[in-house]
Amino acid sequence: MRVQIQLRIIADDDSVISEDEILQLDKGDDRLEAIGLSLDEAKAVLAGVQERVVAAQAASFLARQQRCELCRRCLLSKGLCRILFRTAFGTIPLVSPRLHRCRCQPSADKTFSPLTALFTERTAPELLYLETKWASLVSYGMTTDLLRDVLPIGAAANVSTIRRNLHRVAARREADLGSEQPSGIPGGTTGGQPLPVPQGSIIVGIDGGYVRNWHDKKHHFEVIVGKSVPEERDHRYFGLVRSHDHEPKRRLREVLRAQGLPVNQAVTMLTDGGDSVRGLVGELSPGAAHYLDWFHIAMRLTGLGQYGKGLTHHDPVAAMALQSRLERIKWRLWHGDAGEALTRAEQMAEAVAALDSGYSGMKRFAKAAAGLATYIANNADAITNYSARWHNGERISTAFVESTVNVVVSRRFAKKQQMQWSKTGAHRLLQTRTRTLDGTLHDLFTRWYPAMAANDTQGAAPVAAA
Repeated sequence: MRVQIQLRIIADDDSVISEDEILQLDKGDDRLEAIGLSLDEAKAVLAGVQERVVAAQAASFLARQQRCELCRRCLLSKGLCRILFRTAFGTIPLVSPRLHRCRCQPSADKTFSPLTALFTERTAPELLYLETKWASLVSYGMTTDLLRDVLPIGAAANVSTIRRNLHRVAARREADLGSEQPSGIPGGTTGGQPLPVPQGSIIVGIDGGYVRNWHDKKHHFEVIVGKSVPEERDHRYFGLVRSHDHEPKRRLREVLRAQGLPVNQAVTMLTDGGDSVRGLVGELSPGAAHYLDWFHIAMRLTGLGQYGKGLTHHDPVAAMALQSRLERIKWRLWHGDAGEALTRAEQMAEAVAALDSGYSGMKRFAKAAAGLATYIANNADAITNYSARWHNGERISTAFVESTVNVVVSRRFAKKQQMQWSKTGAHRLLQTRTRTLDGTLHDLFTRWYPAMAANDTQGAAPVAAA
């Protein structure tokens, strides 16, 4: 059979603007693989329709620009040039006339191109959204292959273009944040509207991961990721490169606002006690309650317990004594007695260092014991009564942030593949990736391009959850 696909474009007054044949196909009906349109045929149809629709829209817009807005005199043409408009269904070439300005509107610029008022960007917002979304989830190369497989975008989609567009989206969002000033005070208003009522203290967990530095290939730099988890609202991610972002407070402010919480919301920070993360707490939320999470304490105690088991085969008496010391330290920490826990940890570190044993792991054991004492000393102010919090049903662990590090950092920055990043590139990708993962990237685009919401029926459900 022969299939003809035609397109008719009709003006508001019901007159036919154009009527073209898009594609003609000869289709068989005797084989399964011949049934329906193939992917290449569908791409050709979409590309043909897109080219004609965009051309008709541009022509309609130009027709309204041919006369002076004030005196309605016809504007003289200086010449023609061509612009390329990248869309999800192909790159469309358009003829853009350059017109002389009317004498009744003096201007330093004698000519202008009307289409520049319509095509303020050379990439359609929907394609920009798709490129940003998928490049936030998988590598730039895989994003290029994916879009080429399913869309008629041709060679215009390449790794460099997609990376550049993602950076442009992130930079625009950064500019939005830079222009946002803290608004509202407790009991006050913002924009003339009452502030949302603060919830009880919400939990925000932050943790860090490391990626290889493109400019200093022998070293890594730290990226910080966090997750805000109110009890009755959607969770939100955020991320930043600590040495790149000099105003980290606005990250948390944006997250709270996205969750419908006020800027004066009480926050409880759970961290792993690392130096950089500990120092960041005060910058993110001055006055926030800061607790060392039990998960990382337990990890250190478990590690020491494993060394103690190894020592049992060489010196069971000393191993039993050290195990008893460790249990007492754990009990003190669980009940928030940081001072006594530190004293006992220092005593245990001295005892381990003084042991003379054939155990091959003694040096590592001594180092881990000394490390526990240092860890407790550095984080004494953040050690709380975990027993009481546990019995009250309050969070005591950032294990949920550990999974956030895996989702946000490890699965995209591909540490095992030794991928290398610039600080700017990693920071910008974190901004789009966190919004993609928690389902708010689409909302950002519809705020920038309101017509996308009217033309798009897809939801903004989260892509992944940690």
